[in-house]
Amino acid sequence: MMKTDPKITCYLGDSRELKDKILNGPVELRDLFLSLCEKIAKLSNIGTALSAEHNLPKLLEMILEEARGFTNADGGTLYLMTPSKDTMIFEIVQTDSLNIRMGGTSGNPINWYPVKLHLENKQPNHAMVSAYVALTGETVNIDDVYDVKGFDFTGTKAFDKKTGYRSKSMLVVPMKNYEDEIIGVLQLINAQHITTKESIAFSQANQNLIISLASQAAIAITNTRLIRNLEELFQSFIKSIASAIDEKSEYTGGHIERVAELTTTVAQKLNDAKTGQYASFSITDNEMEELRTAAWMHDIGKITTPEYVVDKGTKLETIYDRITEVETRIEILKRDAKIHYLEELLQLKEYENPEKQEILKNNYTARLSELDEHLAFIKIANVGGEFMAPDKKERVKQIGKEILLIANKSTTLLTENEIYNLCIPKGTLTNEERQVINNHVSVTIKMLEQLPYPNKLKRVPEFAGGHHEKLDGSGYPKGLTEEQLSPQTKIMALADIFEALTAKDRPYKKGKTLSQAMRIMGFMAKDRHIDPNLFKFFVKEKIYLDYANQFMDPAQIDTVNEEDFLK
Repeated sequence: MMKTDPKITCYLGDSRELKDKILNGPVELRDLFLSLCEKIAKLSNIGTALSAEHNLPKLLEMILEEARGFTNADGGTLYLMTPSKDTMIFEIVQTDSLNIRMGGTSGNPINWYPVKLHLENKQPNHAMVSAYVALTGETVNIDDVYDVKGFDFTGTKAFDKKTGYRSKSMLVVPMKNYEDEIIGVLQLINAQHITTKESIAFSQANQNLIISLASQAAIAITNTRLIRNLEELFQSFIKSIASAIDEKSEYTGGHIERVAELTTTVAQKLNDAKTGQYASFSITDNEMEELRTAAWMHDIGKITTPEYVVDKGTKLETIYDRITEVETRIEILKRDAKIHYLEELLQLKEYENPEKQEILKNNYTARLSELDEHLAFIKIANVGGEFMAPDKKERVKQIGKEILLIANKSTTLLTENEIYNLCIPKGTLTNEERQVINNHVSVTIKMLEQLPYPNKLKRVPEFAGGHHEKLDGSGYPKGLTEEQLSPQTKIMALADIFEALTAKDRPYKKGKTLSQAMRIMGFMAKDRHIDPNLFKFFVKEKIYLDYANQFMDPAQIDTVNEEDFLK
């Protein structure tokens, strides 16, 4: 009966004839076959592992370690080509017997000079074996570097003399990507006998396996670089969009960047908390990237918001401040008053009582004063810096009814739209303009939901679109409640509000002092417009103060009584 072996059956499947030859043949043949099959299977597994690793230093380290493991090599070096393709840099260096670990995740930097691929006379540097392999794409397998011609191992011998090491066998393999482009070199030193640990030559079978591994490694490195480059491109792209949005308004420059900075700072502080309510809060690197991206994109909808609304510094401002038109109309009323005064004077006869002339003059002077008072009042109302009381609204309406003639046509001093704007209770925006501003969040969500995100960024629209939601459900655009809001969304909402309160570049208000901003934030926490526990953490960890020292004017930074907010 034929012998059976589960491993051989697994590798050969239903090939009974081949099984019989291997199982009933010499033991050495069976062991060799099993060894090769195991290495091939391991090579396949390594390929999968390399494809899954996208941290470049870890990936490079893994490549060299797996190559050394295959060949039982004592040491090795991994080089990568520089963008200029004139040099190669040392990325990973390892030698077990000397306890050397450099580059990668070791924490030990490699400060060696790059390998030059060309000499001073522009000729190819074929004397250095790694440069030769990088230039020609050929694999070099050397039994003993002390007994070989064609290559210069002066540096290797100097290293041996300094350390007491004995470099002997060497296998140098190019790493070619899918475009057959050499991106680096894998160099292994001193293959060791499994039992005696003696340095031996690299076998042809191991050479073939390392060539295959180098090819997989090159593809994995190229893919990792491509992914990293795409991520960097994406991050640069969203920052460019955010900068364009900020630049769209001369008053909001830096808003998005400051919100992104504060958002990630709060998230990192929460992640670092070891005790208290947020001790269990944890955010991974991918989740932090997702939150940071959302913060940079949270105002992208403002790209559709008209500048005259975003920048509306006064109540009468559209593409320009219409207060100048009001001033012109006042001047017309003054002109009419003067004409009326002069006409009445002309109707008087010289012998008539001069007292009547004085009365006419006083009336004229009083009219001018009245018009000056009207204009002064309208200018104050136009600023929108304080609450517009009902009596002041009524005065605006009365002033607006003044009649004047322009091009022989009768008109009022103020149009209906100007009266409507001047009667805005607080701030400079009408309800309709405020809705236009608020709509930027809906536009943000709509725009972001159309992008094909990778899994690690799939919640960007949720976080970016929730920065105006409130815990009590009174926010917009969806009116979400506390249970529906993620911690990341709550963090971004707090950051956006604090930045808005303290910003020193808004057209419609001055930046609040630190104590004023914190007091308002305290009221908002009490009313559950922001997360009260998150706000307490914001205070306790002095995040507000760190932010103030970095971004606020020194004149804005005053004393804050933290105990008022930590009760």
